[in-house]
Amino acid sequence: MAEEQTELEERIIIKDQHTKEIDLVNRDPKHINEDVVKVDFEDVIAEPVGTYSFDGVWKASYTTFTVSKYWCYRLLSAILGIPLAVVWGFLFALISFCHIWAVVPCIKSYLIEIQCVSRIYSLCIHTFCDPLFEALSKICSNIRVALRKEF
Repeated sequence: MAEEQTELEERIIIKDQHTKEIDLVNRDPKHINEDVVKVDFEDVIAEPVGTYSFDGVWKASYTTFTVSKYWCYRLLSAILGIPLAVVWGFLFALISFCHIWAVVPCIKSYLIEIQCVSRIYSLCIHTFCDPLFEALSKICSNIRVALRKEF
């Protein structure tokens, strides 16, 4: 009975991943676009002290910028949002597919093959280099260095 319950919970969790409710209020819960696209009127247009336009022009410019940015974004997202979501979904599915079915098996294959090569390399190093360096160390072991200060 306990196995059936856990199996049912696993099916619900798997189904829930694809049909979960999305948050329509907080649309950036992981804050990935916090610093990137936060552009307001004051970030783009600023008048230094002494060079002010008419107050009406400034207010109209602010309203025009804000409203046009808002509606252009909404129009672009309405027209291109779903096609780009398909493109990005396809791209990330392709990346995942390549990673799972090509990259990881290639890396595992490389690691298996390099293990054999490393054993041969280690054998060659121990066979040829160890005696050479041991002989050099015996030759250089009798070298004495004396430091003197001459005034």
